Amino acid sequence: MDTLTAKSEATFATILGAAMEMAAAEGIGKLSLGEIAKRTGISKSGVFSRVGSLEQLQCAVLDEYDRRFAAEVFMPSLSLPRGLPRLQAQVAAWFQRAADEALRTSCLYTAGAFEFDDYEGSAVRDRLAQGALAWRASLRKTILQAMEAGQLRPDTEPEQLVFEIYSLVVGLLHDARFLRDVQSPRHAQRAFNRLISTYKSFNDL
Repeated sequence: MDTLTAKSEATFATILGAAMEMAAAEGIGKLSLGEIAKRTGISKSGVFSRVGSLEQLQCAVLDEYDRRFAAEVFMPSLSLPRGLPRLQAQVAAWFQRAADEALRTSCLYTAGAFEFDDYEGSAVRDRLAQGALAWRASLRKTILQAMEAGQLRPDTEPEQLVFEIYSLVVGLLHDARFLRDVQSPRHAQRAFNRLISTYKSFNDL
């Protein structure tokens, strides 16, 4: 890697880091190239030359958020057997990450859904929806693997179970962020354990 390329990548990493912090604290809709320039000490034209438009920066923030989410929630579960063990590990990690995040800042996807829900056709809204649907598809795949392994009942509706898991996360985020309830991940985990017990196959009890 030549010096110019390394410098350009380092500058982009600085911009992205500042944007991640600002989005987490204030919401992805509050990002501005001018404010990022002020926070990083890089000229506004310098920020623009590295990221392009504001929408491109917002999408880059979501890409980085997804990378970190996958590293903390999804990747560790791959060392476990397919199906229910992975699903349980992913949900437990998701609950803990959501609670830790909510007590400090906010979830970019949950907050972003409310910020951009009326912005039909917006690139950021589309990117938020794409990310949420991709994670739902991953959960659905894991649920199907659990059904194929005989760990969940054959009449399980994957989409319904995904919805119910998402609902628990939204409830956790509300209590952790708004009510400052440090017990929210424990409550969510107990609710999930009760929920998944209704889906378990008699063969897996």
